[in-house]
Parts: sequence; C-alpha cells; structure tokens
Amino acid sequence: MTVESEIILEANQVSLRDSLGLTEILKKISFQIKSRDRVVIIGASGSGKTSLLRLLNRLVEATTGTLFFYRQPYTKIPVFNLRKQVVLVPQEPKFLGMTVKETLAYPLSLQQLPQSEIKACITTYCEQLHLPESWYDKTELQLSLGQRQLVTITRGLMMQPKVLLLDEPTSALDIGIATRVIDVLKAQGITVLMVNHQLDLAEKFCDRVFYLQQGELIKDVSNVNLNWQQLKEELITSEQEMEQEWT
Repeated sequence: MTVESEIILEANQVSLRDSLGLTEILKKISFQIKSRDRVVIIGASGSGKTSLLRLLNRLVEATTGTLFFYRQPYTKIPVFNLRKQVVLVPQEPKFLGMTVKETLAYPLSLQQLPQSEIKACITTYCEQLHLPESWYDKTELQLSLGQRQLVTITRGLMMQPKVLLLDEPTSALDIGIATRVIDVLKAQGITVLMVNHQLDLAEKFCDRVFYLQQGELIKDVSNVNLNWQQLKEELITSEQEMEQEWT
C-alpha cells in the first residue's frame, strides 16, 4: 500500500451526545480519511462541524461507534500521543498569557526538542506565513483575532502533525492573507480537515467535501464531482431553515 492510499483516520458509526446525554449532536457518522486528503467540512450553524473536529482531537468522546487512527482504536492511544499527531487549531485562539514567540515554542518544548531546532522551526514557518518578528513579544491582547488565527495556524504547522484540524481558520483574515494561508497549507502535503464557510476558498483548497446537516453526514463527495453553485444554494437554504427554527 502506498503512502497516498494509506488510511489514517476512520469513523465507524460514530455518534455523539451532549454532556447531559439529552441531544444527539452527531448521528452514526462513518468515513475514511487517507494520507494527504484535504477535506472541507461544511454545514449550517449547529450541524456538528466543530463537534466533529473536537471528537477527532479527543476533546470529547464518542457516545457510540469507534474512531481509528492508523487502524488503532482511539481508546487504545494515550491522549497526549494522539494530540501530537492529530492537532486542532480552534477558531478562537488563546495564548494562555504567553507571548507569540512563547506560544509558538511551547508545544515543541513539550516534545523536548533542542532550543536551536525550535528557533529554526519558528523562523521557517513564520517566513512561509509572513508572520513578522515584530509580533514575537506581543500578547494576544495586542493582536487582532485575525492575527491570532495566523499565529495558531503557524503553531499547528510547526508541530508537523499527521492530521491538522482547522476550525474556520481564515474567518477573520482578509482575502489576500487567507489565500496565502490556503496555498501554504496545500504545499505542506499533509492531511487536513477544515471547517470553512468561505466556499470560494474551500473550493480552491479541498479535494473532498463533508456536508453535515443536523448531525448527519449527508454528503461525502470529491471536489471534481461537486456542483459548487448548487452547494452554495443548498447551504443558504439550510441556514435559513435553521434560523426559522431558532425564532
């Protein structure tokens, strides 16, 4: 089996309920993710997109079904070891009181890498994403949401994970910077699952689309077989229906 066809992640009839066990957030979802797959996850608000990323990072546990990483059940893998390889970049990044440079270095320090290697890694990835050295001593309070998103994307890539999970990573970035981020992500050649409402960027980035609706995976389709205009119309309709349920 070649690296390109190797199955990295697999979900087998996975369901997720809320912490009280009252509401089913995800409903019997099954899929396989191969090495180097680039998957965009879309759906109306409340459809379970972020919950799916959190599940894959083991911030929450499946109620039923099984998740696999390289054919090994999630429950058999120590959480710390899994999260070194399946890295989540949240939509609302937090630096926990650290500066930008400390934030970038922290996960590599936990892996006990030499300081010289950490410094070189910071320089390499900051150059790729055009993250300026003038930010290094800033805290999250001194940066905009978009700037903080750029820092956490950089940190996620620096960890060189097997799978990168991105939750609306470009939502606060202007289109030029967002496009550059997408280009850098594509160039890394790693497996990525990304929640993204910006469908023009999603189309440019992905080779597969997961469409979630009310916790169900209703579409798993390749980019080349997808009618993007129709998808946009379906998503708008789904959002409108969701808004009506809330009012």
